[in-house]
Amino acid sequence: MATPGGPRPGSIPPNYNPNSVSDNMKNLQINRPNQPPNPANAPRGPPPSLGQQPQSQSQPFSSPFSVPNRPGPPPPGVVPRGVVPPSSGPTPHGTLPPFMVANRPVGAGGPPGGNASLASRPMPPVPVPSTSGPGPFASTPSPTPPPVMPVGSGAMNNGPPMFGPPHGTPGGPQYPSSGVRPSAPTRPPPPPPQTMSSFLGGSFDNQPRGPPQVAPPTFSAPLRAGMQPSSGPPTFSSQAQPQGPPFGAQPWQMQSQQNVPPPSIPCSGQPPRMYGMSPPLANQQSMATISPATGPSGNAVSGPSKIDPNQIPRPVPSSSVLLHETRQGNQANPPPPATSEFIVRDTGNCSPRYMRSTINQIPCTAYLLNTSGMQLALLVQPLALPHPSEEPIQIVDFGEGGPVRCSRCKGYINPFMKFVDQGKRFICNFCGFTDETPREYQCNLGPDGRRRDADERPELCRGTVEFVATKEFLVREPMPAVFFFLIDVSMNALQTGAVAGACSAISRVVADLPEGPRTMVGIATFDSTIQFYNLKRAFQQPLMLIVPDIEDVYTPLQTDVIVQLSECRQHLDLLLESIPTMFQNNKTADSAFGAGVKAAFLAMKSTGGKLLVFQSVLPSVGIAALSGREAEGRTNIYVGDKEPHKLLQPVDKTMKTMAIEFAEYQVSVDVFITTQSYVDIASISVIPKMTGGQIYYYHPFSARSDPAKLYNDLRWNVTRPQGFEAVMRVRCSQGLQVQEYSGNFCKRIPTDVDLPAVDCDKSIMVSLKHDDKLQDGTECSFQCALLYTSVYGQRRIRVSTLSLPCTPTLSNLFRSADLDTQFSCFLKQAANEIPFTPLLAVRDRVTELCISILHSYRKYCATVSSSGQLILPEALKLLPLYTLALTKSIGLRSDGHVDDRSFWINYVTPLSVQLAIPLVYPRMISLHDLHTRETEGSVIPPPIPLSIEHVSDDGIYLLENGEDCLIYVGDSVDPDITQKLFGISSVGEIHSQFVLEQYDNPLSKKLNEVLNEIRSQRCNYLGLKLCKKGDPSGMSFFSYMVEDKSQNGLSYVEFLVHVHRQIQSKMT
Repeated sequence: MATPGGPRPGSIPPNYNPNSVSDNMKNLQINRPNQPPNPANAPRGPPPSLGQQPQSQSQPFSSPFSVPNRPGPPPPGVVPRGVVPPSSGPTPHGTLPPFMVANRPVGAGGPPGGNASLASRPMPPVPVPSTSGPGPFASTPSPTPPPVMPVGSGAMNNGPPMFGPPHGTPGGPQYPSSGVRPSAPTRPPPPPPQTMSSFLGGSFDNQPRGPPQVAPPTFSAPLRAGMQPSSGPPTFSSQAQPQGPPFGAQPWQMQSQQNVPPPSIPCSGQPPRMYGMSPPLANQQSMATISPATGPSGNAVSGPSKIDPNQIPRPVPSSSVLLHETRQGNQANPPPPATSEFIVRDTGNCSPRYMRSTINQIPCTAYLLNTSGMQLALLVQPLALPHPSEEPIQIVDFGEGGPVRCSRCKGYINPFMKFVDQGKRFICNFCGFTDETPREYQCNLGPDGRRRDADERPELCRGTVEFVATKEFLVREPMPAVFFFLIDVSMNALQTGAVAGACSAISRVVADLPEGPRTMVGIATFDSTIQFYNLKRAFQQPLMLIVPDIEDVYTPLQTDVIVQLSECRQHLDLLLESIPTMFQNNKTADSAFGAGVKAAFLAMKSTGGKLLVFQSVLPSVGIAALSGREAEGRTNIYVGDKEPHKLLQPVDKTMKTMAIEFAEYQVSVDVFITTQSYVDIASISVIPKMTGGQIYYYHPFSARSDPAKLYNDLRWNVTRPQGFEAVMRVRCSQGLQVQEYSGNFCKRIPTDVDLPAVDCDKSIMVSLKHDDKLQDGTECSFQCALLYTSVYGQRRIRVSTLSLPCTPTLSNLFRSADLDTQFSCFLKQAANEIPFTPLLAVRDRVTELCISILHSYRKYCATVSSSGQLILPEALKLLPLYTLALTKSIGLRSDGHVDDRSFWINYVTPLSVQLAIPLVYPRMISLHDLHTRETEGSVIPPPIPLSIEHVSDDGIYLLENGEDCLIYVGDSVDPDITQKLFGISSVGEIHSQFVLEQYDNPLSKKLNEVLNEIRSQRCNYLGLKLCKKGDPSGMSFFSYMVEDKSQNGLSYVEFLVHVHRQIQSKMT
């Protein structure tokens, strides 16, 4: 019998087929109209995996980084779903997700039925982006900055560079671009989650352990008025930045070092400072300096427009894929930028994909944190997709006793718990309590004080592990995988084609659901009544069961409304094909959304599961009926005054009361809004937000162009790595405590987050505060524990631990600041404030937060004293640009529609770190010269600054922000180019409901390759909208030119002047 917690041999999951991912790519349908559903007996290709992979030894190993099936071309890391665990008996521990490695022997040959692969319907082949040239492993030096330079001499740095590679690449690929891959073994994606209970332990953790101190600066910082620069401001010339794509797929060049070296600083001439050398003095802080422009005589030039926009700080991409070791030499390595491309080697700290801190050195006191002006928070994404070449997460089984934990705070065993007394006791790194080591887990210590078996036990040497959950973590048997589809069939939904689009998408997605007895489905429709359908195989056809009472709803024949997928597949396909024609003459305009959702919940109450709702009009009758909410909401006009933020709050507490009940019974709700009018997203979104779901928004819905995106969004929703009935808690060391959680969840007790559903795309922001002083020279630990149930009923506890050094020095905080995470906090805090605060006040607060940080750096850390220079910390030099972009975003500008702003808020709340910056500072590339431009091995061309100066009338440009994709066509474009790309000879022929097709010419093929690669990186299908000058679509495109002056704010240059003036004012 294996030792509890001991390692399991083997590193390849059962039935692992590395080539299945690339095989699936051939079945992707991209830029094609929807196809009719596949007959039940037609062959299907393997769908993406959430559990394990099919065995296919006949296939040769080809591209280890082929892109899997997901919305659009899915990003690498997701592999086809494979064998389903047996229908009876306990779930074998060997049935693991493909990206996990068993840590104990599993049954020979894998689980029963190991050769039965799950299939998906064939789809038309799609061109896969490809580039050439494998990148060699090359390291880049990181010279330290030179001494202070004279005014006007360009960039100035007088200290060591910040930790990690250069920040930038707001749209940098999350994974390597297809076609540019290193020859390394494939590693599939993260696992789906497990069960819930009070596993997260006692009440001791995260309670104040000392006298409370002043909390870090909150989002409600003092307002700063007057955003217009005064006449004749001092002008600046900024440091010269290397020109290159700030985002985009990078050539595959990995660094030879095991750690990430500090970045090279432009204009640096000194040799690099290597890791292991003593840290610099406090006054040798790395910085970027913007100096006054000088004229021919050498004097500073005055005037408001003397700054060269090409010389001010802009995102600079990394040209290689970084290999990041999380710890080296018993010290934490600061992570690379979230928007860059990197591969993680877990050497004690968890991957930054799972948990990132806003500052990579923790301030010893609350006073020090307040002085810096920065936020102290964690961005936690426990099921984030790993890079395909990263090692799989180890699964550890401690048997019936469960994982070793601190008996006081219930923290889980991790690499930072210290063993003493010859291994007989261990000291908790969170609460400091000394516990007895279980006898069967004891081991002698080596000369270095570590256990001799530490490197053989994943829980003692890895930052992220998964523990097999024991019975004590269960309040009931693991729930089955239940998918219930609820479709609005009111008159408007039928006339716009939303019903046909939803039915087509569902019928195709059903093929991708996990097969087996644990997968159950149900379907219902609603208008002013609710129609359930009995899908039992015993009937010749589905039976409609009508519920007319929409004030006090009920569920008829509860046991027959939700049935096993294997028993109802034919009836389900028949029903979905019939619904559009069944209701085609429906004249009912009312929609009982609240009643329909409540009735579906009653059907799912005994099991829990995912409720997927397709809604097309404003809910007008029954439970939680809504009205137009004043003239602004009824006509959806532009609202910039009259307290519009009140329209962004739910109309009442009815939806919230329902949502709390749904979460209690583990029902998660996703709403697909296919509308052409106002639907009050602010009220509807309460349910998905509190149940771990999300809102999808298609406005105005087009039956011609939107069904493809609807299908891809639905498909990724049900096939991505995910879990059910989850509970999460974050613990931290003494001296800190969790102040607040922010994300899509329900919270019934202060310390835990309840997640009826959790998936790989959603993150949770965890705000921290001091409750005691931390000791210099020590480390502060953070641990995220997630208990969840996979779609196959496996119970797992995913534990991610991060340990960071404490510092009493302010300059160290700025040197180790994480721009991406800091800005993500800005973004999420702004989204939380918008429904309750006037937009102008929110914009001013965001700006004041930025100014406060830069002022603190200027006052306490910078060594240059010239008043004519704007000095920025190297790690945060792009913060002004992103802050300006945020103030001009859809959520904060005054000319947005109510529903558009509500959706933006709901999109931002669970947004991952790597998508935060691209949302407000999108990637723009030119398309008219795709066939002539060299992309240096990358499929995607280098991006262009977001300024109208870079948009010409004879060009075509693509702009994407991770959610939307706009293609702008200039007035004077060569007709030959438009004919090749879009099949039209002039701009006037562009159809308002544009659908991109691939034509038989190199330019069109290249455009489709670029678009597919972007969709792969973004985990999103990115529906296309074609824009042209002179109409609203063109105005929408130019609203993203955030570096230009507009009615929504200053230009980038003017904003830098404003920031500098505010800092000068604070200094006097």
